[in-house]
Amino acid sequence: MMFNDSLISNSDTRSLSSSQKEELIENVKQQIAIANAQELITKMSEKCFKKCILKPGASLDNSEQKCVAMCMDRYLETWNLVSKSYQIRIQHEKDRN
Repeated sequence: MMFNDSLISNSDTRSLSSSQKEELIENVKQQIAIANAQELITKMSEKCFKKCILKPGASLDNSEQKCVAMCMDRYLETWNLVSKSYQIRIQHEKDRN
């Protein structure tokens, strides 16, 4: 993630109310979720295109369509599995402390 001058500095956050801080945190979480989704779609598209589209043209033939659909399904299943495992690991780390 790239940081720029428009981010709120630590001194700026001191003047925010509790509800404003919560709103700011939720906004940042939403922005991170959007960035993650965009990255997921980009990587999935690139990998499945390389795997399935041997001769790019004006349209996909039936086998290319099936390959792309299966590739995307597997990619999402794997991403979800890794994501869940990561969340469990984070929770275990929190529980230890």
